[in-house]
Amino acid sequence: MTLAIDFDPERLAWDKGDGLLPAVVQHARDGRVLMLGYMNRAALQVTLDSGKVTFYSRSKQRLWTKGESSGHTLELQSLHADCDNDSLLALALPQGPTCHLGRDSCFGDAATPALAFVGQLDALIAQRARQRPEGSYTTRLFDAGIRHIAQKVGEEGVETALAAVVQDDAALLGEAADLVYHLLVLLRARGVGFDTVAETLALRHCGR
Repeated sequence: MTLAIDFDPERLAWDKGDGLLPAVVQHARDGRVLMLGYMNRAALQVTLDSGKVTFYSRSKQRLWTKGESSGHTLELQSLHADCDNDSLLALALPQGPTCHLGRDSCFGDAATPALAFVGQLDALIAQRARQRPEGSYTTRLFDAGIRHIAQKVGEEGVETALAAVVQDDAALLGEAADLVYHLLVLLRARGVGFDTVAETLALRHCGR
């Protein structure tokens, strides 16, 4: 893949931190902040060449690629510098837990924005589509076929609309959650992720 990079590595402010720049890693799909590390010039180059996020370890005094022992690498999608060119933001897809404690983020679940769960749910639905585990309601939906899933989306849409008119907020939220879930399943049945819907919304917003 072609990595997106919007800066000149030679123009980064390497001198501010004695040759090291802080690098924040963010989940490329759901926006969660996964970890913070430091890169020097060599770590940045390895990251760009390999597509795997690589840092300079201040304790070990060497380069280390995240997941080199555990296999839980961070697959780089894009890399950005801030306005002062003295810190980096890496958008990446984690291949397993990022934290050494086995958690998705080094900052814990409490630091996860509520909207990020939609991306997590979309990823879980995509996994269900591939693996089809027995006993899963999502598996049953995929096995039933796209017409059945589309019918469920229609039913949930009507129920959400009715709840908005004649029921309380709790009922509306419950029906809306059902609608979003079934819509995610429908999209995956067509091979489309919710991130594509978000991109479509963004394009419409920019073109307004």
